[in-house]
Amino acid sequence: MRRLFPFAFMVLAACGAGSGGPVIQLDPSMSGQEARQFFGAETSGSGGAGEAIGFYSNGCLAGGQELAETGPTWQAMRLSRNRNWGHPELIDYVQSLSANVARQTSWAGLYVGDMSQPRGGPMLTGHASHQVGLDVDIWMLPPERLDLTEQEREELSSISVRAQRGASVNGNWTADHAEVLRLAATDPRVERIFVTTGVKVWLCQNVTGDRSWLSHIRPAAGHHYHFHVRLRCPAGDSNCVNQPTPQGDGCQEAYDRAAAIINPPPPGPPNTAPPEEAPPSGMRVALGEVPNQCVGLLSNL
Repeated sequence: MRRLFPFAFMVLAACGAGSGGPVIQLDPSMSGQEARQFFGAETSGSGGAGEAIGFYSNGCLAGGQELAETGPTWQAMRLSRNRNWGHPELIDYVQSLSANVARQTSWAGLYVGDMSQPRGGPMLTGHASHQVGLDVDIWMLPPERLDLTEQEREELSSISVRAQRGASVNGNWTADHAEVLRLAATDPRVERIFVTTGVKVWLCQNVTGDRSWLSHIRPAAGHHYHFHVRLRCPAGDSNCVNQPTPQGDGCQEAYDRAAAIINPPPPGPPNTAPPEEAPPSGMRVALGEVPNQCVGLLSNL
């Protein structure tokens, strides 16, 4: 049951706020506290209908569902983190993708990394995004077994496909990795898939036939042990803020990034201008800066 303590916040209106909870006015003494401390402490979903609220790096998840720890074609990894939660659309996506991968590649299915916390929101460690239940990390390690114990899931590591500091791929990369990404990207619910730059370069240089799905594959630093799938806002989730995919196949961007990795440009003059104030985003967003409905989802204020 949600505990509403009057010293923490005041309910202004419980009507017309959607499934994300009532409209909340935080007490000033609470608004500056880090939101991740509260969302990271939640151990179960909020119940009700699934709804993604806010942006991928500043939002929360109402009605989150837990991905089963083991399914016929997947296993959730690092169970101790309790990050195998997502919007119902994401749960269905993971299950469908893993089944397609098992049918159409040599992989037995998927090892599924971090999704979201039970009620989304900023995490204590590791991610700036993954806050609205529409992000999932898929390991680059092809599963050989789908009966790993809980301890094995804590200790097993994925593999890196990165070479040349990310400008190209190494010997761990296979044609089946490319097929897994094609299957992942051709689902119409997908907005973006983040990969290390060298993966995008390889795809741009080697994919023939239908290349339309390449537009969803975007290069990003650090994504060489896993690829990161981001779904678009589900229909009807009016409080969800999309991140539209740029036009074009994105190949020139990948080529430019790879060239800059191999031959970094010389450093420019120091920037002495004061930094511009950025909108709240990421792990250290304050409780008063998250979307208002997100505060209403918390049970531990």
